[in-house]
Parts: sequence; structure tokens; C-alpha cells
Amino acid sequence: MNPPQSFQSLHEEAEWLVQRYFPRLGTELVNLFLQEGKLVSVESQSTLIREGQYIKVIPVVLRGLVKVFIASETKELLLYYIEAKESCIMSFAAGLHNDPSRINAITEEDSLLLLLPTEKVKEWTEIYPAFNKLFMELFDQRYQDLLQNIQLVLFHNLDERLLHYLQERGRHTHKPVVELSHRRIAQDLGTAREVITRTMQRLENEGKIRQRDNGIELV
Repeated sequence: MNPPQSFQSLHEEAEWLVQRYFPRLGTELVNLFLQEGKLVSVESQSTLIREGQYIKVIPVVLRGLVKVFIASETKELLLYYIEAKESCIMSFAAGLHNDPSRINAITEEDSLLLLLPTEKVKEWTEIYPAFNKLFMELFDQRYQDLLQNIQLVLFHNLDERLLHYLQERGRHTHKPVVELSHRRIAQDLGTAREVITRTMQRLENEGKIRQRDNGIELV
């Protein structure tokens, strides 16, 4: 399904995206998404979820990119990204059991989100098997992401972790150059900026990356 050349409104764009991303959910549930959900357009670096917050709505990304991470007073650690047609499964789990969120989420790009009421999502998982299956698939995907992150932290050195991070960032943003500062990358990997700068230089000397004025290019 090709998009029209332009949309007359955000609601028109959202309707087209929901129908495109979730055809197997059926017309009835897709219409409920649009009727019950709240459509919001948010700028990059907007906070969506804070640790300790109770989840009243579950975000579905229609356009853009969201970063999910954990944080202490001094460090952060990237857990995974949420792309278009995905949702935050950890928010879903917290909302399902009325538990406070254990994660933080911010937009990494200007994003279009559909916020689904938690109570409605609970109801739909019981009524619509296709919807329940969709969230089970997202659970599995996020589990694989988290397992991979644990393996990288435990069994790989920082050079390998950084290279993997840059590859994943490029894949998620669909850009050949990673447009992030060393400080931002250090935050995501839970280390110091100086350590990232030294590691970047080493990777560049090995011919694995190129550092440019506008970011970092994988070779």
C-alpha cells in the first residue's frame, strides 16, 4: 500500500499507518484503535515514560523512534529501541499489573504516537486473539533484545559493544552516519565520554569507522 503524496491531517496519516501496519488485526479493532486512542505528535528528546510512573496509556509508535533505557543517579543503559509499528512492551506489562514503570522512554526523533488506554488494551487482549498474539510477538522480540544486551555486556569488550551499538543505531535510523556525540553514546553504553573517545579512535585506526564533522560513519 503506497502512501498518498500528502496527508490532509495527522488523523488521516495515523489512519493510513494503522491500517498499513496492523492489517491482521481486522477492521473492527483497527477502528477501535483510532476511536479510543489519543494521537500525539512529539518532538525529539521528549520524555514519554519515567521510572516509577504508573502507566495509564500505552504508546504505539506510528512514525519516529523511541529509546527505552534504565538509569541511576550517575549512569544510563540503553535497553532497546521502539520503531514504527511497535509498542513498549515493558509499559504494557507494568500497566497490565498496575505496577510502576521500571524503565524510562524518550523519543529519539520527531515522532507520531497513538496512546492507547491501558484498560482498553487489557480488554482487547482478552477479546481479540490476534491482538494478544501481536503483543506476545513483541514480548519475544524484546526478550531477544535484552538477552543480546546482557551477552554484550558480560562477554564482549567495549570495542565490540560500541561497534554493535553503531550498527544498530544506523539500522534503526536508516542513516549511513550516526549523528550522536560521544557523550550521548557514553550514556547509552553506561560508561564515560573519555572512554568512548579513546575507543572511537582505536576503531578508526583499525579502519572500522570514520569520524566526520556530522557524525560517525561505519566502514
